Amino acid sequence: MLSYPCIISRVYLESVDSYKDLGVIVDSHLLFDKHISEKVNKAYSMLEILKRNFKDVSGECFINLYKTMVRPILEYANTIRSPRRISDLTKIEKVQMKATKYNYVS
Repeated sequence: MLSYPCIISRVYLESVDSYKDLGVIVDSHLLFDKHISEKVNKAYSMLEILKRNFKDVSGECFINLYKTMVRPILEYANTIRSPRRISDLTKIEKVQMKATKYNYVS
């Protein structure tokens, strides 16, 4: 990648490939692949925690747990990083598909 030095007040600014600000990882091409992958992995781990700790919960209760604990992870900064690529959307949707496959007693 060709980069040009950026100087502000005689100070060279460091060139980085990605930067995390307010919990959103932005890369040099303004793609949010790293951010989405990190959030999807965090959502999967939270889903596994819910599965392990709330085995005998009703379906309605699990839906409330999912909406409270998993969805906010996936939806954080959605207006900024709005996934436009199909691969990013499928990553996010797979979390929800996995959550709907859990069999809970209604």
